[in-house]
Amino acid sequence: MKKYIVPIICLIMAIGASSCQKWKGEHTDIYTYTPPAANPVSDKAPLSCSGTGSTVVPVKGTMLSGKIYTVEGGCDLVINPLDTLLLQPGVTLNMGTGSSLIVLGTLVSNGSKDAPNWITAPGITKNDAPGGVTPANDPAYAGKWKGIVGGSTCNLMVLRWTHIEYAGLQEGDATSKIAGSGAGNQYSILFANYKGNFILEDSWLYGGIDDPIRISAGKIAIFRNTFEKNGLNGGDCINAKGGTTGTMAYNLFIGTATNGQKASNKGQATGAPQTNVVMYNNTFVSGGYRQVQSGRGGCINFEEGAAGMYYNNVAINCRFGFRVVGSPVADVAHLSYGNNYQWADSVKVANQFYPTGYITQPQPTDIPSIKTSANYLPAGYTLGSIYDGTDAVQKNNPMFTNFPLPTSGHPLAQYTAVGNYNFHLQASSPLIGKGNTTIAPLITVPLDKIYGLSEATLPGADLGCYQLNGSGNKH
Repeated sequence: MKKYIVPIICLIMAIGASSCQKWKGEHTDIYTYTPPAANPVSDKAPLSCSGTGSTVVPVKGTMLSGKIYTVEGGCDLVINPLDTLLLQPGVTLNMGTGSSLIVLGTLVSNGSKDAPNWITAPGITKNDAPGGVTPANDPAYAGKWKGIVGGSTCNLMVLRWTHIEYAGLQEGDATSKIAGSGAGNQYSILFANYKGNFILEDSWLYGGIDDPIRISAGKIAIFRNTFEKNGLNGGDCINAKGGTTGTMAYNLFIGTATNGQKASNKGQATGAPQTNVVMYNNTFVSGGYRQVQSGRGGCINFEEGAAGMYYNNVAINCRFGFRVVGSPVADVAHLSYGNNYQWADSVKVANQFYPTGYITQPQPTDIPSIKTSANYLPAGYTLGSIYDGTDAVQKNNPMFTNFPLPTSGHPLAQYTAVGNYNFHLQASSPLIGKGNTTIAPLITVPLDKIYGLSEATLPGADLGCYQLNGSGNKH
């Protein structure tokens, strides 16, 4: 065999030399050559369904950097099952009133830190100051367009460094028939293929009516995102149902209507896996105060046969603490958690650190710890019992760079947007070095700089979504 190796190498070198002569003068460095965009999408006129007799506007190809594209109101922009739509960095996609983006094939919004993408409703002025506007009068909760609808044939949806805003208008019959979803849905993003991959990283979700993200089933990776003003009177910010597997990490939630992250095995389809979600290093601020039902709303929720783990999370003044549901019961045999922190301005909030009626087990690694608080969770405490959280009120200030604790001047429900606040940790924060770094993310999606997850950030040594060393959430 060895006698053939040298001739083969020589042949390869000869072909390479010939190729170099052919390319000389055309491209000085073929390794940095960027191929032309496949099937560029024109921005010269709105993407329109007028005169077609239907609401459907098929689209595929590449939306080009720096271009602004507009979808006519009432139109369903559809990526068909064998087609791909790629958004280069710096694309703005303006969604007209009542329009939608239906993904039956592949969607990749490949924004960048320096040139993020926008999928939004144009011409809206934000008012994000606490108490600046009531939810009833805030366009964030008005549902201007129907959202991104990933059907059961959607094999890949990647949203990277992308702003998704003002979605959540109710789906009508026409949209639901095309997408194979359900009429009446008001999700900002729906993904519904347990064999497919949903990837959201370094992005922003702003506003919405119901669940900003509903994963009916799918392989997921949700890393380093920011969620503001999500849900009007209800809706879990990331609601993962039966057949969902993957990781949610380093996300910042502020002012969610109900939970920030929820995992449930409800609705598990035949052939789909059991829901198994790993959640770590997330930060939740003022969650749950627009939920109209009692006993619901806050930060993390595991229920109805869902397995997984949650570690290193931070909850600030959330209506309810971390919840493990006992009826229908979560898969507690395959659920672990610890190293989670909570802060309460008041006894009312502290009394629900381990919510009444649920089976969340206090952990010695939690802050506040059951080992160090004199009266907090006294001897004889049983799961789900009412207790007096006085001893935990305003203890262990997280020392954010800029956020008022205890809050003053506004009810907790009015802290709904990041605005000028900064949730990075100061060097003297008690959350530094308290994280569990021995756990591992559950990576079920492809790793790829464009057609997959670009970075699977490992669990951090510091609690919450911002790490003192600069890793974690990049916003």
